[in-house]
Amino acid sequence: ERRGVSGDRRCPVSRRRMEQAGDALEEVLSKALSQRSLTLGVYEAAKLLNVDPDNVVLCLLAAEEEEAGDAALQIHFTLLRAFCCENDINILRVSNPARLAQLLLPAAGPEPPADLHCVLVTNPQASQWKDPALSQLLCFCRESRCLDQWVPVIDLPER
Repeated sequence: ERRGVSGDRRCPVSRRRMEQAGDALEEVLSKALSQRSLTLGVYEAAKLLNVDPDNVVLCLLAAEEEEAGDAALQIHFTLLRAFCCENDINILRVSNPARLAQLLLPAAGPEPPADLHCVLVTNPQASQWKDPALSQLLCFCRESRCLDQWVPVIDLPER
């Protein structure tokens, strides 16, 4: 049995919970960025998952609508989802990749942006990482799994 799944129990995920989860995700990303506990890009994520999956607390997948037809990217996403499910890693799909880029690459300037199709949040050794925003986000993932939404879609709030 997968962690967090509780049989027949119903766990409705309301629109308000999705908004709260979006706010929590923004906070988690901000903290993870300041603590250097993010891995950006499909290739870098695959390398980290191969050597240290136990240290990954969250996997984010993000793609623009026009990238839905990119077969290679969809294969990568399928493999990442399968690996995360197999290793009890919470996974979310971010519906607005442009906002994700704003949060993670604020000073990108003229350089081409990094690959943000996959973002891993790792668990740093610091005990301060046990924060309410991460707990709220992981609870949202657990509730979504109760509804058979193994990869819930989340919106990052526009600011």
